[in-house]
Amino acid sequence: MTDSTLQSKAVTNTGDATEGMNYLESLPRRLVTLYLPLFIILVVLLFPFYWMVLTSIKPDEQLIDMDKFNPFWVIHPTFKHISKLLFETQYPRWLWNTMYVAVGATFLSIVASVLSAYAITRLRFKGAEAVGVLIFFAYLVPPSILFIPLATMVFQFGLYDSPLALILTYPTFLIPFCTWLLIGYFKSIPYELEECALVDGATRLQILWRITLPLAVPGLISAGIFSFTLSWNEFIYALTFLQSTPNKTVPVAIVNEFVDGDIYKWGSLMAGALVGSLPLVILYAFFVEHYVSAMTGAVKE
Repeated sequence: MTDSTLQSKAVTNTGDATEGMNYLESLPRRLVTLYLPLFIILVVLLFPFYWMVLTSIKPDEQLIDMDKFNPFWVIHPTFKHISKLLFETQYPRWLWNTMYVAVGATFLSIVASVLSAYAITRLRFKGAEAVGVLIFFAYLVPPSILFIPLATMVFQFGLYDSPLALILTYPTFLIPFCTWLLIGYFKSIPYELEECALVDGATRLQILWRITLPLAVPGLISAGIFSFTLSWNEFIYALTFLQSTPNKTVPVAIVNEFVDGDIYKWGSLMAGALVGSLPLVILYAFFVEHYVSAMTGAVKE
């Protein structure tokens, strides 16, 4: 058998194999394995936002009479609920309080997490691995267990009904996870870069500031987004440590102000939830690439 015959048979077999696998890329199969799951995921993820938008622009009569009006659509939309929320309540003040608390708690958590993660991964002290594991276990501790000692400290230091109480208590559940996340990211940074800097006479702080942190920007962004999101949405501590209406955060204020016993002001309630979720949507939209990069723990050479 000649070489040309063997080559022709090999090409024929390859073509048959390729043609035989084409059914995997057929439209019905893609419809079932790709398009349908994506459609279901999009519906599940986007429906809450659709419902909030729909409820916030519905007139009161359409919210009450579900039999007469379609609950999944709106006729003659109105911006009365949004206008009432922004101009007849202290919602702008609540939004500022939430931003102030989230930014402050995130900053403290990132600073503490960077220092602890760098010490565990680079200083190589005895028991560093055990400390890293214990830090992650600390994240698994339910906030309800820390509630009583934290409340005692807040009252003793005179921080009750102050946003500073939340800024100082939120890091108790933010720092453990951020530290664990940054430990994994710092380990992916080549240690040889820091060794060269040490040979050139750089200090540890200079190495951290000029080498490690610039390379760890995606990890820092990921930890910052995580901390900011949890701080923005936190409810239990904010409900307990804040009493006066002007000092409340958005999650607590909209529930306290727009729910009166068994009467729910759904229009204003959903409008407050919708406006309160926009900063997080914008944050994820701008930094989603860095967030995914940090979760994969990859540092490009």
